[in-house]
Amino acid sequence: MYMKGTAARMGVMKRVSLVFKAKANRALDKMEDPRETLDYSYQRQLELLTKVRRGVADVATSRKRVELQMNQLQQSANKLEDQARKALSMGREDLAREALSRKSSAQSQLNDLQAQYAQLQGEEEKLTVASQRLQAKVDAFRTRKETIKATYTAAEAQTRINEAFSGISEEMGDVGMAIQRAEDKTAQLQAKAGALDELMASGVLDDVGGRRDDIQSELDMMSAGSDVERDLARLKGELTANAPKQIEGSGPNGGSQPAQAQASQAQPGPYAPPAPQYTPPQQAEQYQQTQPAGRPAADLPGLGDQPQDGDG
Repeated sequence: MYMKGTAARMGVMKRVSLVFKAKANRALDKMEDPRETLDYSYQRQLELLTKVRRGVADVATSRKRVELQMNQLQQSANKLEDQARKALSMGREDLAREALSRKSSAQSQLNDLQAQYAQLQGEEEKLTVASQRLQAKVDAFRTRKETIKATYTAAEAQTRINEAFSGISEEMGDVGMAIQRAEDKTAQLQAKAGALDELMASGVLDDVGGRRDDIQSELDMMSAGSDVERDLARLKGELTANAPKQIEGSGPNGGSQPAQAQASQAQPGPYAPPAPQYTPPQQAEQYQQTQPAGRPAADLPGLGDQPQDGDG
């Protein structure tokens, strides 16, 4: 059981580690800019080239130092040989032997320095060739880097332009959503304003203060009274036009009614009432309350002076 629990915990830890690495890789991929990576690589190559050149310079310096030591030993060996020759000429063989011994030691050192000089010279040549090859690679990489950066910049700009035209970019998407919200709010306000205008025009919504203009009230009452008078006059005219004509001598009492026939001939058409006169709202209300429902039209205001049927 302990081994199974340990294995399960290890499996969970591996999965967590894998998920973390995947998330980190994705985040780094989004943050990575190829142009910056290329610039960094080029910078590292320049640093490497600088180190190689410094190494070439160090090897050349060492070679030059060995060369100077070789020249000094060579001069010392030549001088000792001259001294040995001079000592022999003077009969001092022991001095000549000592001088030749020192020359042999100097020659041995000179041979070692010559071997070191040849080795340093070979390393310098190798480093010089490597430096030249690395310089060529760095130059080629710089050209390639600039080409890739220009291509990437052009592709990025083209992508942004296409996203802006298609409206799928984040900036244009936000702008489009803002415009849509503004249009929706504008349409909503326009609809609300139109609805309020219609309700106020129909009288469903009154003024907030509950008071109306007196002049407007009088105008409304006058318009209503004028409409009533006009409708009443129209109905009377229709009744007059549709009434059956009385034949002369056939009245209800058996007598002739020449006056009515003459009045009928004298009146060419239906009764046309005059234009109603303006009556203040207070007087109109009092008048309507005081007048009975069945009062003849001749007793109405403005109609009493009109000639009636049968009047001379």
